[in-house]
Amino acid sequence: MLADIEQIGRNPRTGGYRRDAWSSADMELREWFTHQAAKRGLTSHEDRNGNLWAWWGDPSRQGPGLVTGSHLDSVREGGAFDGPLGVASAFEAIDLLRGDGFEPDRPIAVACFTDEEGARFGVPCIGSRLLTGVLDPDRARGLRDDQGHSLGEVLTARGREPGRLGRDDETLSHVGVFVELHVEQGRALEAPVGVASAIWPHGRWRFDFRGTADHAGTTAFENRDDPMLAYAHAVLAARTQAEAHGVRATFGKVRVEPNNANAIPSLVTAWLDARGPETEAVRSLVAELAAGAEVTEESWTPEVTFDEVLRLRVACVAGLDGHPAPILPTAAGHDAGILASAGVPTAMLFVRNPTGVSHAPGEFAEPRDCVSGVIALAAVLADLTGGGA
Repeated sequence: MLADIEQIGRNPRTGGYRRDAWSSADMELREWFTHQAAKRGLTSHEDRNGNLWAWWGDPSRQGPGLVTGSHLDSVREGGAFDGPLGVASAFEAIDLLRGDGFEPDRPIAVACFTDEEGARFGVPCIGSRLLTGVLDPDRARGLRDDQGHSLGEVLTARGREPGRLGRDDETLSHVGVFVELHVEQGRALEAPVGVASAIWPHGRWRFDFRGTADHAGTTAFENRDDPMLAYAHAVLAARTQAEAHGVRATFGKVRVEPNNANAIPSLVTAWLDARGPETEAVRSLVAELAAGAEVTEESWTPEVTFDEVLRLRVACVAGLDGHPAPILPTAAGHDAGILASAGVPTAMLFVRNPTGVSHAPGEFAEPRDCVSGVIALAAVLADLTGGGA
């Protein structure tokens, strides 16, 4: 199934993917999702926030169901597994259950959440944040991409109704449990399949360093007000102070105005990603870096600890040779974390990543490990929905 979509949004020069939310690549992937649902006789629809659902059974009639899935968008120049592996594995797990003659006692759905990465509009997990009411719909409609287009304008151009964005209690009422399968994004998992215990608290902040534009050649150093220097100091400080705090901090995106090679900038805008095992340490780091800049918090996700009873049950079911699957925390954010914070019983399965590379073209999972993930997910779905052959 991943081979079917491996060329969508792929950069032939680098091998990386650009699958921004609501881009042409994203629209093609949405069609692929709907086609996969139709092939299996699943009832699919797009909710008011752009999330996709494909149901085996009717949650309106049968009650809340078990939902699995992930996302199909990517970071820019991202890998092939982050997101799509979870969606493809969800469809494959249903195929496996049906092949065994399994009949669930409750509905099962495959979900694809929109704009999980936040690559285009800056806020991660937009679809699940809107669904659960974490993201204000007015703010969401006003988010702008690098070309200045607002999310509201983009949705209108794609034939959607931005006025309908917002918390969706009807859709939420259909989600009894959520289980997300995802490629592991580090080197911590040695077994083919693992289970998440928690997600580190993390956030994104915009730093605006202001100065005065002037000529690069004729302006003496003592007469310069160069915001690039303040930015450079912040980059170095982020690394050294993050290590001191035991957290991780990265300036990964920067915009310079007026962006002339022969002029001192008037404005440097940079985005900081910071995360760590302790909220206080992350917040302290950001506060220390804020000197000399105007800082705006663009997103914050508190620490998520997955339901202990559920994760232990999932680990026992997903384990091999009678041993529970290993349980480990993750520093990466996921829609599963947003749903868990909203009170939805949630668990995560990880598939081993032998290189540990993620958010880059080198992201990888062995085919045999992906198969192990599908088998584990199918077993979890069967365990949580009862039923039988």
